[in-house]
Amino acid sequence: MNPLFSLSLLAGLGLAGATFSQAQAQPSASAKSAAAPSAKLPLLQPWSGPYGGVPAFDQVKVANFKPALEAGMAENMAEINAIANNPAAPTFENTIAAMERSGRTLDRVETVYGIWGTSLNDAKFAAVQAEMAPKMAAFSDQITQNAALFKRIEAVYNSMASSNLTPEQQRLTEVRYKAFVRAGAKLDAPAKARLSQINQQLAGLFNKFSQNVLADEANEMLVLKTEQQLSGLPTSLRDGAKAAADSRKVAAAGIITNTRSSVDPFLTYSDQRPLREKAWRMFTNRGDNGGAHDNNALITQILQLRAERAKLLGYKTHAHLRLDNTMAKTPEAAMELMEQVWKPAVARVNEEVADMQALALKEGAPADFKIEPWDYAYYAEKVRKERYDLDQNEVKQYLQLDKMREGMFWMAGELFNFSFKPVTNVPVFHPDVRVWQVNDKTTGKQVGLWYFDPYARPGKKSGAWMNAYRRQERMDGQEITTIVSNNSNFVKGKPGEPVLISWSDATTLFHEFGHALHGLSSNVTYGGLSGTSVVRDYVEFPSQVLENWLPTPEVLNRFALHYQTGKPIPQELVDRVNKASTFNEGFATTEFLASALIDMKLHLAGDQKIDPDKFERETLAQLGMPSELVMRHRTPQFNHVFASDGYSAGYYSYLWSVVLAADAFSAFTEGGGAYDKAVGERLRQHVFTVGNTVDPAAGYRAFRGRDPKIDALMAQRGFPMTTAAPTTPVAPAAQAATTPAAGQPEKVKVKGKKGKRK
Repeated sequence: MNPLFSLSLLAGLGLAGATFSQAQAQPSASAKSAAAPSAKLPLLQPWSGPYGGVPAFDQVKVANFKPALEAGMAENMAEINAIANNPAAPTFENTIAAMERSGRTLDRVETVYGIWGTSLNDAKFAAVQAEMAPKMAAFSDQITQNAALFKRIEAVYNSMASSNLTPEQQRLTEVRYKAFVRAGAKLDAPAKARLSQINQQLAGLFNKFSQNVLADEANEMLVLKTEQQLSGLPTSLRDGAKAAADSRKVAAAGIITNTRSSVDPFLTYSDQRPLREKAWRMFTNRGDNGGAHDNNALITQILQLRAERAKLLGYKTHAHLRLDNTMAKTPEAAMELMEQVWKPAVARVNEEVADMQALALKEGAPADFKIEPWDYAYYAEKVRKERYDLDQNEVKQYLQLDKMREGMFWMAGELFNFSFKPVTNVPVFHPDVRVWQVNDKTTGKQVGLWYFDPYARPGKKSGAWMNAYRRQERMDGQEITTIVSNNSNFVKGKPGEPVLISWSDATTLFHEFGHALHGLSSNVTYGGLSGTSVVRDYVEFPSQVLENWLPTPEVLNRFALHYQTGKPIPQELVDRVNKASTFNEGFATTEFLASALIDMKLHLAGDQKIDPDKFERETLAQLGMPSELVMRHRTPQFNHVFASDGYSAGYYSYLWSVVLAADAFSAFTEGGGAYDKAVGERLRQHVFTVGNTVDPAAGYRAFRGRDPKIDALMAQRGFPMTTAAPTTPVAPAAQAATTPAAGQPEKVKVKGKKGKRK
């Protein structure tokens, strides 16, 4: 979901160092004086202790974030001014490398600040965010709009061919130069001033958007008052619902919290249709209920400001701006890929709905019964059981969270030669968090630390993501190892009992661990190019490809153990899982593509003033969106797109990356299997270790020997290939394809609890 992981405003441009050590982090004399008033704040201190230094989470106070951020920005600005005003002729070392060394204190503060924002958010912290978000955006603009600094960067960039720079130094220079240009470094003074105003406004709107979604997730819940209202739920879900009620001090048989990890299982197993509808509406209408936490007006403002910013920067639309620095290069190329998959996905949904409708009637539903969105998961599970004799709850008994984590560790040992050792001598930001030291199995040398925060709680954003607390580098001859984390939202059960997770959740676990392995494998000189610091539609590739190792017999036979008997999952059950591997792919693909297409079309609309609800409804109707499901992320809760610029006009990248992942895994199946040492070494060498030191398309070709093809993805999902369709997502399309209309247009109606119709 990296996607979702938190990055500082400057890290996106590579302007603030993202790796640090006690030795490297000492500020210059001018920076020391700028930060002197707050120098004793724990947040400003270099990370000390074992493993190359660790965050002092036990010393964090919310009240200290504002002064620490301000002191960090002051120190960083002093460093930047020293670089910009250096009287010596600009060189890579005194300009680009000097920028890499700058901002270490600020980066440490922003790292911890980001963790609190995603994992421990409360009213006090939200107030700090609301005040600091515009200030941090303005600070970022001060750097990118520094004319003297950009002049030096440009000079180094223009002299690369004659400067004897290494390939990695050339790559870093190119990345920095282009990032500054895209951030407005070449604009005139009035345009720069307006750009900065826009960025500050957007920062405030992003923060408000995410706080609104978080408020709906924290404040809304479905209270199950009686045991009857738990009917249909397996024991593990009943226990989780009861534990959630107890933790929130709600006197009830259980509660369903307003997060995907709680709502999705309820929709799958509850036989109480009216309650399924309530749960579905609660979750689907986050940010769209009217009142103080409604996000529609914010979305309109965000889209207007993004469109204006894109024009200021010389781009047709925000989509064209965002895709300029991606593998796709153009919105047209991304649209072409999405449209290639849309029709077969919708056609499969229609088949899935027909099967569910027939089963419902067979079970005695009235003649006029119609599958609704809150019925889809429930009846899909029934069809799965009838057609494949496969009950997901049966599979779940073999998927213990702790055992799946051990399986990931084992897989990482086979593919990446890593070992994982639990450590308890470092502070954590919540009692649920555990930490492992990651070492090279052969040499015993430390690779990094891996933090794991698995459980849902109030103040933690929903979903799953990876964070990089510290990125790998070996600049100035110092080996700095990385610190990464994986974060999930599993629901705790009874104390002392294993947490059982679904096959889908286990897949997500492996996916996010792929991001972590991308960071842990990094082997570069400059932190600004390390690990996951790659273009948006490539960053999901390493995580997507790692999903393929969950269903391997080597993992399942060792780690998919029954939570009561300890026996491994039977082969005949695995066979049934494999046989059903393409089941419900119509739903999964269509709900994702609907979100990705809406995202792209919103940002291709330019400066039109958009009513988000109306745009969503009408665009889905034009696309032929089946009425039996909704977008995976409806517009008013689409944090990927509206809580930052992160995945804006970029949600398509998950599909782009999964094409790469399916094609890449084919290299294993065509070779000696999932653990083919030679293929694994090529994947590690050309994808996982290189960060952003090489062009991603070139890196992929070095691994695969050719550009990727879409064939493997279509086969994985059981979709037919169209012979006229292009086979590679790498080359940009020459022009935009027309949007397909699959089936009869139907409105997707979602009624909010206050009667608001969408």
